[in-house]
Amino acid sequence: MVCIITGDIVGSRKIKDSWLLSLKTALKVVSGQNSKWEIYRGDSFQVEVEPENAIRTTAYLKACIRINKPADVRMGIGIGEVKSKRKKLSESSGDAFVNSGVAFDSLKQAKVNLAIKTESSSFDEEINVLIKLSLIAMDSWGIVAAEMVKLALENENILQSELAILSGRTQSLVSEALKRAHYSELMEMDKLYRKKLNQMLFK
Repeated sequence: MVCIITGDIVGSRKIKDSWLLSLKTALKVVSGQNSKWEIYRGDSFQVEVEPENAIRTTAYLKACIRINKPADVRMGIGIGEVKSKRKKLSESSGDAFVNSGVAFDSLKQAKVNLAIKTESSSFDEEINVLIKLSLIAMDSWGIVAAEMVKLALENENILQSELAILSGRTQSLVSEALKRAHYSELMEMDKLYRKKLNQMLFK
């Protein structure tokens, strides 16, 4: 089982392309050692990550793009098997790719920026409700909130006082930004998603 995230930058033609460097750097970070990511058609991308990291990865990618306000990102998460692995992600095939495409294509109609598709409709229904609720917070991230979420996800085991030093901001400002971003609720959702995913995969 793998997770394929398909995405594009919202309104990329109307904004400065400072988002492109942010996107490339973020894709390198989330794909880790496997380096399985690709940018195509100028503002579209695909990346392969571990299924359990789907929520955390999409939150990280969104934070990296939202720093370049007013840029935003739409993403479809697909989880499934991979039939043929090619050097280029866009030439590979399998359920993970199909599901990612279906999730991505559903975004405009559902008027949301993030959705998930797996082989389990009950799992999808449940997680997509959680995602819609999380988007109430994520879609309104300002630059500082996005910066703090990015930093917190990159350094998840450090204290807020250490985050403050890293960011060059006061601890109260860091705390307020993460609160405004609903970071702790997002991490609770990530934990629940991982639990539900495990239950689904090992039924």
